[in-house]
Amino acid sequence: MNTMSPVAESNEATENAATGTSPAPTSDTGAPDTGTSAPQPDTGSAAQPATAAPGSADAPGADAPGADAQSPRALLKQLQQQFKAFRDCLPLAIGIDKQVLAKMPGLNRKTMRAALGIHTGSMRYLRAMEKATVRYDLDGNPGAEVTDTHRQHAKELLQERFKKEAERKKAERELAVKEEADRKRQEKLEQLASKFSRR
Repeated sequence: MNTMSPVAESNEATENAATGTSPAPTSDTGAPDTGTSAPQPDTGSAAQPATAAPGSADAPGADAPGADAQSPRALLKQLQQQFKAFRDCLPLAIGIDKQVLAKMPGLNRKTMRAALGIHTGSMRYLRAMEKATVRYDLDGNPGAEVTDTHRQHAKELLQERFKKEAERKKAERELAVKEEADRKRQEKLEQLASKFSRR
């Protein structure tokens, strides 16, 4: 299940005049998939490309040339150092991408969206969203409310992630048991072969 980031939701709000209706699907390495996904309620947990509204941060050709040198993770680290909302993992305001661009105008928007996806797809951020009542700007000033829908969606994402992790660990345990049984069987076969070869 994917969600919209404050970035994608700001574009959606511009187009639909409504509040939130990826990545960051993440692998367990935390890397987002910023490809397309179905619209979901925003928990702030993913960056989803959306059709850009005119003049928005996602407008075609909006990427700064030559700004590709910085990786999304390096940018996220910089955002965490510079801005309280990222450092303290606060629920981000809708349209936070515009605030970031106002403070850091040379940013590559694709890299910024990927960094936002990593941040909003993290377990720490989802846990914050699950209990949040208010969103914050870059400096940590409170703003709009976090809706029940967004809190519930964060909760569902966490449950889904915990379930997948439990399934992965169970599969690893089962594989380890099978490998151990295979190893013991192979040892017995080798012992039998050795015993008969000595006769």
